[in-house]
Amino acid sequence: QVRLVESGGGLVQPGGSLRLSCEDSRSIFSIYIMGWYRQAPGKQRELVASITSGGVTNYADSVKGRFTISRDNAKNTVYLWMNSLKPEDTAVYYCRVTTASSIDWGQGTQVTVSS
Repeated sequence: QVRLVESGGGLVQPGGSLRLSCEDSRSIFSIYIMGWYRQAPGKQRELVASITSGGVTNYADSVKGRFTISRDNAKNTVYLWMNSLKPEDTAVYYCRVTTASSIDWGQGTQVTVSS
């Protein structure tokens, strides 16, 4: 059974920082890409950042230079370091894991950027 456990969301002021984490309970050999998506109210879910098993990263233009994605294969965990947060970063953030046979989503964690 797939189990993705997300943590790290919350309320932060503009300009602040947060770190999201997502742990996958499966064997690391089956995981190809780990990524973060977000969905704001009334908007479609969009890619924020992704990282392959070889460490190649991809970022949405809106977060380049502010967010950093990384993964710890020993812990089957992907992280999203978010700096210089803006109100428009407010959304539910979802972890997504792609393997050879499946695409699975986490339950989502709320990030709210507000003064």
